Amino acid sequence: MRADAFRNRQRLVKEARSAFAEHGTDTSLEDVARRAGVGIGTLYRHFPNRHALISAVFEDAVCDLLARSRELLDAPQPCAALVEWLRAVVTHAGEYRGLARALMTVSRDDSTPLARCSRPMREAGSALLARAQAAGAVRAGVPIEDLLQLTNAIALAAEESPDDPELADRLLSLTLRGLAATPQPHPSPN
Repeated sequence: MRADAFRNRQRLVKEARSAFAEHGTDTSLEDVARRAGVGIGTLYRHFPNRHALISAVFEDAVCDLLARSRELLDAPQPCAALVEWLRAVVTHAGEYRGLARALMTVSRDDSTPLARCSRPMREAGSALLARAQAAGAVRAGVPIEDLLQLTNAIALAAEESPDDPELADRLLSLTLRGLAATPQPHPSPN
């Protein structure tokens, strides 16, 4: 890639990250191009569609989440490691309004750039989930795809309820209780 093309791509990703954080992932691509000081044609040469641009923004955080998952593979408590990683996934998905929804739409489709970006996340999550299952903390038969869909749904619910900052943590805790190998007692409805 030529140096000027590389700089344009970097500016587009930087401005997309900022625009997505401010206005969500459905922000105008024309606005992203304008912020980066390039034309819309330049944006589309680098990113043929919205998912490709979202994927580029998502890629940096994915690297951090993957590194964290590798560190957690050696944690002494496999279930706590899985929970910590899932909390990080929820936090990341909540950083950009619309990202959780976009991730949910591509979770089982590897044909888009955003979906291909999520494949390493599924692999990382699978390793942590398998450790928690082997330790007897999580029921066998729970697929990582379902767990990540639930995690994205939690991030989406939290995004839709900004006045309740504890919602994501409560929903994640509820989900994890449901995944426990030994059913947790439910409190009485009184």
